[in-house]
Amino acid sequence: MSEHIHLLPLHRVQVTDAAAWHRVVAASMAHDLPGVPPPGPGHVHAQLTEPALDSHRLTWSAAAPDGTTVAVAGLRLFTSPTRDHLAELELHVHPAHRRRGTGSRLLSAVVAACRTESRRALIVEAAAGSPGEAFCERWGFRRAMTLDHLLMRLDRTDEAAHPHPTDDAAPPGYRLTGWTGTVPDHLADAFAQAKNAMNDMPMGDLDYGTTAWDGDRVRAMAEVIADRGDTLLTVAAVHDDTTMAGYTEIVLPQGTPTRAQQYDTAVAPAHRGHGLGLWVKAAMVRRLRAEHPDVLEIETDNAEDNVHMLAVNHRLGYRSYRRTSQFQLDVPAP
Repeated sequence: MSEHIHLLPLHRVQVTDAAAWHRVVAASMAHDLPGVPPPGPGHVHAQLTEPALDSHRLTWSAAAPDGTTVAVAGLRLFTSPTRDHLAELELHVHPAHRRRGTGSRLLSAVVAACRTESRRALIVEAAAGSPGEAFCERWGFRRAMTLDHLLMRLDRTDEAAHPHPTDDAAPPGYRLTGWTGTVPDHLADAFAQAKNAMNDMPMGDLDYGTTAWDGDRVRAMAEVIADRGDTLLTVAAVHDDTTMAGYTEIVLPQGTPTRAQQYDTAVAPAHRGHGLGLWVKAAMVRRLRAEHPDVLEIETDNAEDNVHMLAVNHRLGYRSYRRTSQFQLDVPAP
């Protein structure tokens, strides 16, 4: 079955465009990822209209003859020198309008844009066993990394079954600090150095490049998160010599107040082997309980070969609940 679909690049996203985009994403996720909260309308609007860090975005919508938006695609084009070969794709087709070629037409537009923008790597994530996974395989994407998604409940019932570490004892020579939103100025440079530890995180076969962090960039990252209406929490371990040895970040998305999202956790190479990853993550759990009692669960993901962090998360009380794969399309040069 086919239908006349009109593809439209969205050069300036209007409120109505964002609302239509949200409806498609919510329907797509409800069908493919039952139990996973979709982003709220405000989050989608901010994603489409607020500048992203070190990147810019191209967007398309697909409309049925009656003007109803039935599919959407967003392409994030990285602009930093170490990632200017890279683009990330988000593509959703409303379940009622699938298997009619709309997704393929959007993908063709995306690939053409990648060639125009001289991008050699196009990355997209799809849930295991989902229509998106089959779509990627059909169109020549290769599976480059598998992610294990984990969920930790913070309610008392789950705590009784899976106790979380509560030991406040600091490893010798370290202390905890933390903040909400932008890092304090006196910690910005030390935090940036700690962020650079993420560059040796297992990334499978993804051609993902690296990120060079400095004080300005960590401030800009926090501003991007705040501008889209989310709340960023950080807990860090500081060594006696003032080095920031490790940290963990949690984001509280607007629109889904009961589920927090784990962002980065990293320990600087010189400070590994002291249990700092477990220590800062356990401290974050206690902070969430004390400051944000409405948060009932935390979602995180780890590459399946990141055995150390998977072990830390399981010890904390996380349990695996779904899997996704990162697919990469190697885009031929124009």
